Parts: sequence; structure tokens; C-alpha cells
Amino acid sequence: MKGVCAKLTKSLNIGSLVLAADNSGARIVKIVSVKHGKTKKGRQQYAKIGDWVKVSVRKGDYKMKGEVFDAVVVRQRKPFRRNTGERVAFTDNAVVLLKDIKGNPKGTQIKGPISREVADRWQFLSKICKFVV
Repeated sequence: MKGVCAKLTKSLNIGSLVLAADNSGARIVKIVSVKHGKTKKGRQQYAKIGDWVKVSVRKGDYKMKGEVFDAVVVRQRKPFRRNTGERVAFTDNAVVLLKDIKGNPKGTQIKGPISREVADRWQFLSKICKFVV
């Protein structure tokens, strides 16, 4: 996985309810765990933009409720700083569900913008998004 060229801030805890920004059928999901998280032993993990997380579907298609999927965080409310000095923040927290561990998305389109850091790290997502901020 490619590194991110920004100073990312800790924004989403385990148990956070976030929006699913794709057309996979899920609407609201809960973050269950963070894959490859970098926290100290004994501390609760956190997710930031571009991270690979495990999510459980809370609202949406009745067939998907309660199922666990892999996902990528594409938007966060907490501002983070890019190396150019600008700060970026979105109006909501959102993830995109993945159908396999290679990073292929479950849906066919992403609603709303995604961050440039996510588009650099996950090329499959940048192909189906509307625009990159």
C-alpha cells in the first residue's frame, strides 16, 4: 500500500457510525476494526482518511444488515494538513465498501467527492468517483 503525503489526524474511533458513499446497498455502517493500524499496545485503534477498515452494516438493504465488509475511509470531518500547507475537511465521514482484499469496490459509483490521498493509494476507487478534492 502506498504511503500518504499528508499529516493525517486521528478522526474515527472503533464504533463510529459513518455513511456508505457508494451504491452497494448499505447506508450507515459501523467501524469494527482497523486493518494495519498503528496504535500502541492496549490503546483503542483509530481510523483516518485512506485507511482500510472492517465495517458492519447497520442500515440499508435488509439482506446486508449485520454483515461485515472491508471498506476504505474516503472522507472525514476532522481537518488534516497536506504538505502544501492547506487544510482539508469534509462535511461528513464516509467509507466505500470493498468486495475483495485487492481493493475492488463493491459498488459501481461513489457519491460525493473523495480525497486526493485516497485516490493515490486506492486507484480502483479513483476510477469510479465523480471528482477528487
